[in-house]
Amino acid sequence: MAELHFTTAPNKEEMFQVGGQVEVCCDHERDGNRVRDWLVGTIVQVDPKMVAVQFQQNVYLTDGWMVPDRVLWCPKDSANIRPARRRRKTRPLR
Repeated sequence: MAELHFTTAPNKEEMFQVGGQVEVCCDHERDGNRVRDWLVGTIVQVDPKMVAVQFQQNVYLTDGWMVPDRVLWCPKDSANIRPARRRRKTRPLR
């Protein structure tokens, strides 16, 4: 039987979980204009090296093509993906 050599522990805690919220820096539409900024999405698949994130808005590849299923794949160690920040709802002034 072949020996297995791991560079990290195989039961390491995953930073990304299916169903979790993340922010991805990508091209998308905001107020009718195309912008490159952080957009919140939901993780739909996690592989050993990649994370698939689905969005509620249209997203675009860097060469300009719209992604038809609104799912972008990002490397786990990319600077363009981060856990979603929890935003506080502001209370109206009384």
